[in-house]
Amino acid sequence: MQVINLFPSTVNITDLLSIRRQRVIQISVVTGCGLFASLLAARGITFDIFLVGILSLLLSAVLAYKRYVATSSYLLLSAMSSMLFALSATGAGVFDIAMLGYPGVIIFAALLGGVALFGTVLSLVLLQCIGLTWLIMHGVVAPHPPVLSWSHLLFVIVIFVVTGFSVFVLVQDIRRLMASLQREYTKVEQNRAHIQHLAHHDPLTNLPNRVMGERLFNEKLRESEESGLQLAVLFIDLDNFKPVNDALGHAAGDRFLQKISQTITDNLSANECLIRFGGDEFIVLAAQIKTRSQIENLCQNLIQWCSSEFEVLQTKIVVSGSIGVAQAPYDGVKFKQLCRKADIAMYEAKRNGRNRFEFYDVRFDEESDEKFSLIQRLRPAVQANALAVYYQPLIDLKTGNICALEALLRWPQEDGSMIFPDRFIPLAESSGLIDTLGAWVLNQACMFCAKQQQNGNSELSIAVNLSFAQFKDGNLPQIVKGALETSQLAPEHLELELTESILADDNGNVIQQLEQIKSLGVTFAIDDFGTGYSNLNYLRTFSAQKLKIDRIFINTLGFDEKDVPLVTAIISIAESLGMATVAEGIENEAALKKITEMGCDIGQGYYWSKPVPAEQIERLIEAQSPTNQR
Repeated sequence: MQVINLFPSTVNITDLLSIRRQRVIQISVVTGCGLFASLLAARGITFDIFLVGILSLLLSAVLAYKRYVATSSYLLLSAMSSMLFALSATGAGVFDIAMLGYPGVIIFAALLGGVALFGTVLSLVLLQCIGLTWLIMHGVVAPHPPVLSWSHLLFVIVIFVVTGFSVFVLVQDIRRLMASLQREYTKVEQNRAHIQHLAHHDPLTNLPNRVMGERLFNEKLRESEESGLQLAVLFIDLDNFKPVNDALGHAAGDRFLQKISQTITDNLSANECLIRFGGDEFIVLAAQIKTRSQIENLCQNLIQWCSSEFEVLQTKIVVSGSIGVAQAPYDGVKFKQLCRKADIAMYEAKRNGRNRFEFYDVRFDEESDEKFSLIQRLRPAVQANALAVYYQPLIDLKTGNICALEALLRWPQEDGSMIFPDRFIPLAESSGLIDTLGAWVLNQACMFCAKQQQNGNSELSIAVNLSFAQFKDGNLPQIVKGALETSQLAPEHLELELTESILADDNGNVIQQLEQIKSLGVTFAIDDFGTGYSNLNYLRTFSAQKLKIDRIFINTLGFDEKDVPLVTAIISIAESLGMATVAEGIENEAALKKITEMGCDIGQGYYWSKPVPAEQIERLIEAQSPTNQR
């Protein structure tokens, strides 16, 4: 924060010197004029004293004009006090009219200088008075009380005019200083209020920020508790806001946030207020809540307001909002505690499809704690290679032999239990561990397949699943190439399984990487076909070698005919495109018989083997070798 200097030293020093210079010249001129008038009525020694005084004042004014301000000030005051001393000594002593001029000299000293000048002049005046008294008391100087005349009145008038002028100038300077100080004080107060406002409000939307939000929460909570009612904290996160920034720029994103926050604020009631939590996250505090339906209605309205169409930079923008709700006192009475719980509920709303709201439930915390604990254990496990690659055979339905293996990741635990990929792969993707983990699995699978080929299974290939997150950093082609080079596995024996969601992504970076991998000679399979986009255009434009039919369509084959038309259609599509079909999830003889009759090429499932460690799959491969079969 920038600190404002209310009194810049350079400017003030220059101003003060200029004012002092002006005052010295003014006082010298005014006093000189007064002495000149008095000179017309003076006689004898008094005339000489006034004449010397006038010359001294003239010299003082010239020095001030030449900017010798300090010297001129000392000369002026010394000359005036000496003149008054001389007039008193040649006149009536301490009872002389000239003694009336000493207060003016002291005022001049206060007006023209600092502590040093004032102290010097005051000391000089006192010493002159003491000295004059001593001289009179010891008979060195004999007082000569004057006979009152009009000239004496003139002297008095001159003293009063010069003293009054000095007092007037001093008071005016003080007034100007006080007015200046008042203006500066007003500026300071305005700046303080502005800084206070900035400290408690978001500079972009002018909404209360987190700090002010906590104060408002405490106030509304107290009011709600006194009324025996509830306070709801609604955590709003805008869905798909990032593309607005990416496509139109941050200036457009900022303008959009201003518009949407203004729309929400304009529609809230007196018991509701909007707070900007940060980024595209907002909080609504809703006080005086009587029933849950009030919160539900407010959430529905907020979703509607967030989904309004806004025009920014001549572009119409529509987003949506996901909302999490926590209630006081049921879910807690601390602002940060309720924000956290509402945030957890908001992420549950996103997970359930976005553009909706969810109330906080204690089970969300349990799931969150479990995920947190799991990810804390996952990182060291990945670094220590504590996970294991299991293998499941793919069976050529014409020969009944193992034609390929699918590498599947498992996480063995010390107690003998097993954590399956559906629990830890999403965590690896969100935490950035998926790249390290994916590269390790790829290397392990390629080396295992190369080993089996060296053992005589030269036609065996290995299939490895890819995650969409592995494409983000653009290094996947190099990782695949490195795994092939390290294992010396021929590229055509590595098959990478892609989900339809990866192919459906319109990010050029993904397609570009797939083309680079394809150029290595690696083959591709479309995994879980029928459960995703099922867009035939992907199959036409992307030349995969295999199409894997999801297990949900295979499980009922042989017992229920409802999925037969769909499976038949998938097999026909694959044949027309020159692709082999793989039926996943074959678990019984009936399903095997039916899928074979339908013309499927390859089967995979528990009917032959569940995913097993490397040593077990080696025994299965060895058992089917021609030597053992004889």
